[in-house]
Amino acid sequence: MFKELEGAAIGSSRPLAAVLDALAFNADGLAPAIAQDADSGTVLMLAWMDRTAIERTLASGLAWYYSRSRKRHWQKGESSGHVQRLVEMRFDCDGDAILLRVRQQGPACHTNRANCFYLLVNGKQARVTSERIAER
Repeated sequence: MFKELEGAAIGSSRPLAAVLDALAFNADGLAPAIAQDADSGTVLMLAWMDRTAIERTLASGLAWYYSRSRKRHWQKGESSGHVQRLVEMRFDCDGDAILLRVRQQGPACHTNRANCFYLLVNGKQARVTSERIAER
């Protein structure tokens, strides 16, 4: 499916169910999902999705992921209230990665930082580059 779309013209489409069937999930049935701020383009976080998480996200308009450590689905913000509202979902050219363009409510990271990518490699150091956002 994805190979055939490589040469497709703009506006070409395929049924969503067929595209989901063709996704290249790993051995655990998961694919990496990048959450990106729809307005600024900032990469907020990386998580994992299976087909159920994809379908729940599309049906609800809120980001759902699969936790490998807890072995269960979770809606982003279910305990913190820091939900991600889906603007659009995209798949990469190989069908093995997912991009969620979202509107983030509150901090995206469980550390209460705006995003999870706050550690900058600087020579032989990793430096914290953003403040924690105060709890309300």
